[in-house]
Amino acid sequence: LWRDGTLDTTAGYIEETFQAMGYTVSSQVFTVEGAHVRNLEAVLEGTSLAKEIVLIGAHYDTVKGSPGANDNASGVAALLEIARLLVAKPLARSVRFVAFVNEEMPFFSTQAMGSHRYAQRAHEHGDNISAMLSLETIGYYSDTKGSQQYPNPFYAWLYPDTGNFIGFVGNLASRKLVRQCLGSFRRHSAFPSEGVAAPGRMAGIYWSDHWSFWNEGYSAVMVTDTAFFRYPHYHDSTDMPDKIDYGRLARVVTGLAQVTADLSQAQ
Repeated sequence: LWRDGTLDTTAGYIEETFQAMGYTVSSQVFTVEGAHVRNLEAVLEGTSLAKEIVLIGAHYDTVKGSPGANDNASGVAALLEIARLLVAKPLARSVRFVAFVNEEMPFFSTQAMGSHRYAQRAHEHGDNISAMLSLETIGYYSDTKGSQQYPNPFYAWLYPDTGNFIGFVGNLASRKLVRQCLGSFRRHSAFPSEGVAAPGRMAGIYWSDHWSFWNEGYSAVMVTDTAFFRYPHYHDSTDMPDKIDYGRLARVVTGLAQVTADLSQAQ
């Protein structure tokens, strides 16, 4: 999706898919290196707490040279499926489903990053985002012992060395949201899951769109298979659809839809 024209084609597909479910889609358009790019948003309006927002996001760009099946078509597919599963469900809080552009380098952590633009605008408008979930590389699982690595050797003593789980990752300020997400997921799904709240500048902890929301003071969590700490095809030309474990991905998405619903209900 890094090729000229392909990014816009993908945005069009996401927009049409949301619309086919009955959502109205809005775009946040901005210019990067002379080209127009956009974030896309579909909103499920809440009932009694409509001003409070749960935001589910995933980036739809890839790094140059990579098809991006896992990073991050898996996250976009999950975003669309959660939107489909919840479209007719009455929820107290509003849910925003957002597809972000320009998460990957060279745009990460710059003014050209789509989620940075979105979170900055949300803060300026006073949007009350109570929870943000970034769906980041969620389709690869392994039952091989030793398949899971960590950014800090300390975590190898606390967490599994087998990469068969989905992770919920937050900074210290988002630790309550990590607990909420993990607890909700485990109530609704038997799929293996782990959670961590760690210093935000630790390697791997902040590398996705949730980082943009942390910077604006929002609680945000990355949902991930841990990417290159497990996935041998990360940012490679071999990141192809045949590497995705579709059965396990489906189980994760079903659980995440329930997490989203729980976060969106009055408490």
